[in-house]
Amino acid sequence: MDNKPYILVIEDDKPIRNFITASLEVQGYKYIETDKGFEGIALSMSHNPDLIILDLGLPDIDGLEVIEKIREWTKTPIIIVSARDNERQKVEALDRGADDYLTKPFGISELLARIRVSLRHRQTMEDKKEVMKSFKVKDLNVDFEKRKVTIEGKEIHLTPIEYKLISLLCKHAGKVLTHNFIIHEVWGGSIGNETQTLRVFMASLRRKIEKNTMNPEYIHTEVGVGYRLVDD
Repeated sequence: MDNKPYILVIEDDKPIRNFITASLEVQGYKYIETDKGFEGIALSMSHNPDLIILDLGLPDIDGLEVIEKIREWTKTPIIIVSARDNERQKVEALDRGADDYLTKPFGISELLARIRVSLRHRQTMEDKKEVMKSFKVKDLNVDFEKRKVTIEGKEIHLTPIEYKLISLLCKHAGKVLTHNFIIHEVWGGSIGNETQTLRVFMASLRRKIEKNTMNPEYIHTEVGVGYRLVDD
């Protein structure tokens, strides 16, 4: 049985599309491609890919609408590759359901790394038969049953909000989480001066788990967008 991941590429710039698909083929991925948004939606339904690479600037429909249409029926990971580098547009794409965002021009090694992380996250979610009991990356370990967080085997004492933050980041490790998403999941809605409050708590959490907060090893900032917990 052929279990190689199947990737849908929706990109109207032919040289870039050829560059992506050639790289996927070298890595052993199967793929299907299109330069139209509506066809991409149809292909996502008929072929049920393991991952979707999507450009936002399509000739027939805006990529943001493609995300919304696809999210009506599947949680398949979506990686945006777009020339739009405005932070607000990145946030909007992620809030509408995209899992990751790369700005053109990008290196193929970075795209392939993001693909591996997204596929790993998808497989982890599919393999779960029960609630996640623990999470480990490098020297960080989170035991959800005991509500215990350790770094290099030493327990780190977190406040309830800090624990909620690290738990949410672990659940979505490798994925960019927008400020709005984190605030909604942790606080359940508005907290007043939301982004600044989140930054304060995140800075406190980083001081407890990072060796160097100026060069974080675990929690990376996506400037103007949100945060990502490393997955490897």
